[in-house]
This record gives sequence, structure tokens and C-alpha cells, in this order.
Amino acid sequence: MDCIYKNPNEPIEGRIKDLLSRMTLKEKIGQMTQIDRTVASPSAIKDFCIGSVLSGGGSIPFEKATSADWADMVDGFQKGALESRLGIPIIYGVDAVHGNSNVFGATIFPHNVGLGATRDDELVRRIGAATALEVRASGIQYAFAPCVAVCKDSRWGRSYESYSEDPEVVRKMTSLITGLQGQPPQGHPKGYPFVGGRNNVIACAKHFVGDGGTDKGINEGNTISSYEDLERIHLAPYLDCISQGVCTVMASYSSLNGRKLHADYFLLTEILKHKLGFKGFLISDWEALDRLADPYGSNYRNCILSTVNAGIDMVMVPFRYQFFLNELMYLVESGAIPMTRVDDAVERILRVKFVAGLFEHPLSDRSLLDLVGCKAHRELAREAVRKSLVLLKNGKDPKKPFLPLDRNAERILVTGTHADDLGYQCGGWTITWAGSSGRTTIGTTILDAVKEAVGDKTEVIYEQNPSPETFTGQAFSYAIVVVGEEPYAETGGDNPVLTIPFNGPELVSLVADKVPTLMILISGRPLVLEPSLLEKIDALIAAWLPGSEGVGITDVIFGDYEFQGRLPITWFKTVNQLPMRAGDNSFDPLFPFGFGLTSSKKVF
Repeated sequence: MDCIYKNPNEPIEGRIKDLLSRMTLKEKIGQMTQIDRTVASPSAIKDFCIGSVLSGGGSIPFEKATSADWADMVDGFQKGALESRLGIPIIYGVDAVHGNSNVFGATIFPHNVGLGATRDDELVRRIGAATALEVRASGIQYAFAPCVAVCKDSRWGRSYESYSEDPEVVRKMTSLITGLQGQPPQGHPKGYPFVGGRNNVIACAKHFVGDGGTDKGINEGNTISSYEDLERIHLAPYLDCISQGVCTVMASYSSLNGRKLHADYFLLTEILKHKLGFKGFLISDWEALDRLADPYGSNYRNCILSTVNAGIDMVMVPFRYQFFLNELMYLVESGAIPMTRVDDAVERILRVKFVAGLFEHPLSDRSLLDLVGCKAHRELAREAVRKSLVLLKNGKDPKKPFLPLDRNAERILVTGTHADDLGYQCGGWTITWAGSSGRTTIGTTILDAVKEAVGDKTEVIYEQNPSPETFTGQAFSYAIVVVGEEPYAETGGDNPVLTIPFNGPELVSLVADKVPTLMILISGRPLVLEPSLLEKIDALIAAWLPGSEGVGITDVIFGDYEFQGRLPITWFKTVNQLPMRAGDNSFDPLFPFGFGLTSSKKVF
């Protein structure tokens, strides 16, 4: 305890000052570096004084690795850091954007667009708290969440990561931060990072700023906006994040009026750090520096210079870290990057590490392992699914509602590409970066849930792709047809047409011509719904990307719970109407922002 920085009873700012005074330049720039687990090793972390390690989407220890396996890996890396000269622990980061979704068996919650449909900030806070426990159980201390983008165009491939097109709904849903990090006490200094304890994680508000407003919804594109509109729409949620003590902010790949955000000193430093008073650290996105030059990855020294001087504190390298460290060292030694800028970055990183208690408790807490995918967390996810469902149509005659369905019907047909596909149900950022099809993790499909919910004498017939022969000689009381998007992430989800894939409309039409039909749409955003299709079906539910607990859907369609969800984003008639603006009736949407039926009446 002869070192002030090692004494937990000393004030954090004093510990930072003491530790910073002991650090060499090599140790400082090492702290500013975040590398992927695939190139990390305990010796590399120790030798290069690396500050942080991450798992990119789908970067897992091995297939079906459990939370205990993850904890073993993270602890191994951490031991390398603790053996360094000063023993500064690493932060391990992961994209836990709807539960600890890289990890097999973790609870997968609905994606943000579904949570936005709930309008329930307390539910979202509880989801944050449950996610924090499952993340911490795997030895990880840092979640790259929440995304607080205000999505203005459904063509954007990250639409489902946005809670809403309405800044007020997004602001409300920033309660996830308090769930992840814990509730700051009364009088906590504004802008100062906060982590409640070992059951909480470091959160990350992203992507700063305007990522949901890019022209034509192009991912990593250009947001054309006045500063006043940027502040009113896209900056607004960051005020709430900062007031909750968010520890980190991630810069956006996108540009504002042609200026790359990662190199924008005005927004990163003058606005975020100085005007808004953010005292945590600012992290780059994955290989964002490589994206600043054309061709990709070229002129790397200049990319480091512009981003670090603009205010980026920690760089998500993630692979060529030795090259990065050499170039950063050269830039500091030559005076191109001032030592004051390096010290500011390292102070911010150390502040978060001290706040998070990493010096006192650097290793994983194995007592949390039993909470991963536990009944209470799955019940919470089920509740979130129930509350997120938006009922868009209920009966061809408004006086004769189609829902709730009769669970004791003699014979029902369940069909469609998404009826029995857990991977499709969970969407992107699930086990792999883009997500995939099939039983990718542990959970309940909609078909599983239907079979569980119906009466003992009800016959459930499942055919993924029914043919006309399916209906020969079989009388169905009704059909549940589940169609939607395949999983995607980021630019892979950019979609200028937004039609339902896999011949979904044709399949629904085939069934609805023969049998009274409930259509359930699994998607990260509104999709094109032709009038002819809407006329044929008896009921329509927007189920978004509900995650691992399909039983939340059967809870509502069979009448155990009422529909509560309201559209978090305007549902267009044609993509030519995009971008749509909530409250602008001249756009004549198919369903307005906030629309949602109950089994008996409309909700406003």
C-alpha cells in the first residue's frame, strides 16, 4: 500500500494522479489500445501494457463455449495484465446488445426496436441489470451498449439497434445504462463515470453522433443536418446517458455534413467532453481508423493523428496493434500528438478502471454462473416479448376481433420460415456477428411455444412450406404463419427495397386463401405490406426480433395477456416515403408512429 493508486481508501482522482506519474510513455499508449482476443495473449498484454481486450461479434473461445469457459479465457488475459510492472488490469469488452448474446445459453432479450415498442423504461432497466449479471458471470466487465441512435430511415441496416425514431422514446430507454452500471447516488457529480459494484458492468453509449440519420439510411453514411437539429434529435439521448454516469461513449463510423465523426474535434472534444461534461473515456469503433483513408487501412499514421487529437481516448485497433503502437509512439515523441492529450486519454481510461473496481476485483466472480440463462432472466425476457408485440390488424370486421385465438381448436396449422427458427427469431448480434439460422443457442421457438400453449386435444400441424396438398382432406381451424427477415448486422442489413424475403407474402397469401390466418412478422423494422395481403389476412402482429423466449408471443395471442406494444417507428406504405417523420401527416403512413391495437380497441 506504499503506492497511493493501490489503496482503495484513497480518492479516485488521487489514485489516477499517482498512477499516471509512475507510467512510461509505452505504458500510457498501451492503455489507449484495445485488441481482439484472437491476437491477444497474456504475454502480449503484459509486454505491451495493453489496456483493453474485446471479442468482436462472434469472436468466441470455441463453439458452444459456456460462460465458465469465457471466464477462464478472460481471467487468463487478466493475469497477464496483473503481471505487468504496474499491474494495471485490462477491461474486457463485448457486444452484449440484447443480453450477453455472444455466449451460448445466455438469455437473449428482444432487440432495441422491440423494447422501444414497450415504452417501458423500468423493464429496460431490469433487462440491463440481468444482462450485467450474465456478462459479469463470463468474466467480462464492459458491454458495448446501449445504442442510442434515433433511426430516421428503416433502410438502415442497424434499424433494430435503435429504440425509436422519436428522440423522447430513445431518451426514456437510456434507463438500460442504470441497469447495466447501477444507480448513481444522489449528488453524484454530473458527467463522472459510475459503476455500482461487481454485479454491474461498464456501459457504452453509441454511436456518437447522428448514426441513425444518415442520408437514405446508408450505414456508415453521411448525416446532413444543421447543428440545431443534430442537438435536438441525435444529441438529446446523450444528455440522459451522461446524467446516469455512463462510463464510455463510442464514436460513429458515419459523417456529419461530410466530416468523419472519428476526426471531429468540435463534436468529440468541444461538445461531448467540454460542453456536456463527459468525464469517462471515448472509444473508437472497430477498425474505424482504417476506414478514414482510401484505400482502406492506408495512411495509418495520419488516421491515428487525426482521431487521437480529435479526442478519441481508446482505439479499437483490433488486430495490427504493434503497428498502431509504433505509429502512436512516433507521433507523441515527435510532438504531433501533445503529451497533454495522451495524459488526458489515460486519465479517463484509469478513471473508469478505478470506478469499476477493477484494481480490487480484477478476476471473474464464479458465484454468478448459475444466473446465466436462469428462469428469472428468461421470465424477464418473456415479459419483454409480451410487451413489445404490436397488433396491427385484428379481424376483417372491426366488430369481430380474430384474436385471441382458441387454444382448444381441433386442428391448427403453424407454418412459415420463421415459425421454428430460433436464430431468425433472435436476429443479428446473436452467437455470431450477423446471426444465423437454426438452433444457435438455448431458447423456445414460436412453434415450441404454440405446442406448449394449446390444449391436450388440439392437433398442431407444422409445415415450413405448405403446398396446396397440405389443405386437402384437413380442416384447419386457423393458421399461424410466421415470416420475416433473415438475420443481418450493420451494412449487411442496408436494404433499399424492404420487401419480405423468402417469398413470405406468397406463402402468407397461399395459406390465407384457404384458412383464417394470423400473420406474425419477425423483423428489425417495418417492411412493405401490400394492400392485397393485408386484406387477405385476419390478424397481423409486428413481433420485431423477440429473442430466445418465443413463449412471450403465445402468452398474448391466446389471450393470457393483452397487447401493449405501440409502434416505435412509423410504418410506411412504400419505401418512396422514406425517410418518414413522426407527426408529419402529409406522408400518409400505413400505420402512424405510436399505433397499436389491443384485442378490443386502439391504443394511442
